[in-house]
Amino acid sequence: MSSKILDKAPCLAVLGTGSDVGKSIITTALCRLFANRGIRVAPYKAQNMSNNSGVTPEGLEMGRAQIVQAEAAKIPPHVDMNPILLKPTSEIGSQVVMLGRVSENTTAVDYHRKKETLFKTAAAALDRLRQNFDLVVMEGAGSCAEVNLMSSDIVNMRMAEYARAPVVLVADIHRGGVFAQLVGTLECLPPAQQDLIKGFIINRFRGDICLFEDGVNWIEEKTGKKVFGVLPWYDHINIEPEDSVVIERPRQKFKPDSGQAAIGVIRLPHISNFNDFDPLSALDGLTVYFLEKTQDLSNFRAVILPGSKNTRFDLNWLHTSGWSKLINAYASRGGHVMGICGGYQIMGHCVHDPDGLEGPPGKTDGLRLLPVETYLKAPKTTTLTRFCRGDISGSGYEIHMGHTSRAGGEPLFGVLERNGSSCEDDDGCFDPDTGNMGTYIHGLFEAPEITAFWLQHIGLEHLPASELDGLEAKNREYELLAEHFEHHIDVKGLVKSVLDIQVQDSEVQGLKKRSIGLFQ
Repeated sequence: MSSKILDKAPCLAVLGTGSDVGKSIITTALCRLFANRGIRVAPYKAQNMSNNSGVTPEGLEMGRAQIVQAEAAKIPPHVDMNPILLKPTSEIGSQVVMLGRVSENTTAVDYHRKKETLFKTAAAALDRLRQNFDLVVMEGAGSCAEVNLMSSDIVNMRMAEYARAPVVLVADIHRGGVFAQLVGTLECLPPAQQDLIKGFIINRFRGDICLFEDGVNWIEEKTGKKVFGVLPWYDHINIEPEDSVVIERPRQKFKPDSGQAAIGVIRLPHISNFNDFDPLSALDGLTVYFLEKTQDLSNFRAVILPGSKNTRFDLNWLHTSGWSKLINAYASRGGHVMGICGGYQIMGHCVHDPDGLEGPPGKTDGLRLLPVETYLKAPKTTTLTRFCRGDISGSGYEIHMGHTSRAGGEPLFGVLERNGSSCEDDDGCFDPDTGNMGTYIHGLFEAPEITAFWLQHIGLEHLPASELDGLEAKNREYELLAEHFEHHIDVKGLVKSVLDIQVQDSEVQGLKKRSIGLFQ
């Protein structure tokens, strides 16, 4: 159906009782379900706070979670889907990316003073999506009932009210207290906002769901609202997580006698784009550990320094924590070290910051593991990049400030294309004497041939890399997620709630009839 039939497409808001309860994954599932039925659906999150970002086809920056959701919706990502991105650079400050471009660095207090202007920007982006799609699935942030933040809210209930969007409230039963999560959230909201909440999804249930029937009945009787379903815990689906909550409390502990090859990723204070390592985590026979506390590295087949939103701060942290000595000792014994983006800068001799982009102007000594030197400078580079090494190739993206020059070694990759334009450039550094390497390219492990090259380089050529490349591999996971979601959730009831709240708008009647029919 053409979106021109509608003046503004209806919206569905997926809000949560807290952070990391499953809002992103449920939004992703809904995008794939609706897309599979021929509905042109778009994801939307007014404001995202994450150092996990990616690049659109236009060369603009937005949150990875909304890029994932756009992939699930089978459409190209666009910055209107995440008009405001906050990338934390300190405990109280963030870089503000507005409509894909760096706007400023600001403190939390200053940012909240600008919320009205930011709300107008976010609302205009939502309006554009509603004009170009049949349906918009909106995702909230954190808890939608943070009483102290409600007056400056631009991403949860206020945006749902602006869009006249019915709300599905998501709670996480695995963390406990699910009844208090749901009832307490409602009690914190004014009556008009309570009325917007049409029902609940309970996420991450372990065990026999039949044992929770009494719980469902109690919730529905207590609140007068429907439980659309209970989603069981799953281990067979791999979808990119939204932010670093998933690695702040890593479950896995390093076991040198586990029989599996181990890769250590240093968990930098300002780690970014940790999803680079998802394809490695999915390989049979390989375990990826995020390491925060200093420890001996001898039993790791490789150590990776990931991206960083504040390279100089994280480099100083490596020095003061003792990690620098441990990483250098590991490398001197023949261990393989790799750096990606900020991690690549960290591996060099020095990081210069003459303009004070990451704090007071100055320079910070690097780990001296690669013969390179970095100068931080604006503007930010944001590109979709096609690259090669010899006769193998892959696609990824670059998001970084500054330029790194080599004083030795050789380029790691040749660059074939940036943002759709052919080029003859190079990227990164490979030191043939030590085997260490660094690159600015995120997402390189999504290319099976590149992964196979790296595994062979570190002596793990016996591990089979995935046969599926990039989006092909992700689409398999999106289909599994949609199947899992539809099996346990009353999707028809969800569709009805999306449309019934707007029954007075005659222009949505065509979509109402069509959409409910698709879910019969």
